[in-house]
Amino acid sequence: MNTFLPGRSARRLAAVAATTAAIAGSLFLTSSASAGTAGPANAPKSAAVTLPPTHANFDYQIGGAYTPPTGVKVVTRDHSATPAPGLYNICYVNAFQAQKGAEGDWKPGELLRRDDGTVVYDGKWKEALLDIRTPEKRTSVAAKVNALIDECAGKGFQAVEPDNYDSYTRSEDLITAENAKAFVTLLSAHAHQRGLAIAQKNTSELAPDRASTGLDFAVAEECGQWNECGEYTKSFGNNVIVIEYTAKGLNTACSQWGGKLSVVRRDLNVVPAGSSGYLRKTC
Repeated sequence: MNTFLPGRSARRLAAVAATTAAIAGSLFLTSSASAGTAGPANAPKSAAVTLPPTHANFDYQIGGAYTPPTGVKVVTRDHSATPAPGLYNICYVNAFQAQKGAEGDWKPGELLRRDDGTVVYDGKWKEALLDIRTPEKRTSVAAKVNALIDECAGKGFQAVEPDNYDSYTRSEDLITAENAKAFVTLLSAHAHQRGLAIAQKNTSELAPDRASTGLDFAVAEECGQWNECGEYTKSFGNNVIVIEYTAKGLNTACSQWGGKLSVVRRDLNVVPAGSSGYLRKTC
């Protein structure tokens, strides 16, 4: 599996281009009662899911799994990895874009194409965008993504983090925000059926829609750097995990939100501990 690189918020791209029983205070909810908000209107009845503990020591390990530092309570790992024993585990899935070089894993009609038939790529990460413009296309793409969500559930993860919710901002106006919300709503319903909480990844402008999309908590990259953490807390309360990649971003996130939210700084490539370039700091 290719290493997943972080930092996909639209503003940043424009700028630089377990067990759950071991976690005290776990909050159980259904998709129709997520943190006091309604779930998707037409979503199937969900299994009970558990949100990550708020203001918990967090580690972001999507670039490779390693033994979490002492005190860590919540960790995100790629869906190909194994959950960390005794912690709250979030499963990373690239949901709105194909992995770099993996276009062949998708049907031709599942890749976003211009009128001339050429595929639209994320210019920063060289990943083909997935076509979610119609109900039929969303159903087709969701079937493949939901299979990864099933993998997460089968391994014992407690939540899923579908990345690139903001791919519509890089779609040359071919995909709309409404398309993205309709697609993530399908993923939310499936995740809840499998007993998994589901995170909104970045895309602060769509946070107010979390009730209709069924999203349970937020994973926000560089919201300290761009002074937008409050945009997430308005909709998700303290159920927000913050990942920064600069000293400035960490300082801002810690000074403004360190007493309420889970905050960590990682190296940009999110390499495992012991690797060259590894960096991890908290408030």
